[in-house]
Amino acid sequence: MNKYESVIIIRPNLDEEEIDNIIQKVKDIIEENGSVTKIDNMGMKKLAYEIRKNKEGYYIVIYFEADPSIILELERYYRITENIIKFLTVRKDDE
Repeated sequence: MNKYESVIIIRPNLDEEEIDNIIQKVKDIIEENGSVTKIDNMGMKKLAYEIRKNKEGYYIVIYFEADPSIILELERYYRITENIIKFLTVRKDDE
């Protein structure tokens, strides 16, 4: 299993329950073939540039270990969820 870090930016106009639902769905996808190590909820931040007419976004960083095959499913979910305005998943080197 590889270690990964996934950053997602969520629309700023959602309430806490909707944000928690997105985070839970991401956790469920990862835990099918891996494990979540840590979730860092960074809160609302100003974006460097406007994304889909949003000047702010809600940042979530998820650290996890999983098989490489889960990344396709995870990024597919990110793309079809319209409340996620940007995402990036990277593989972390062993430390």
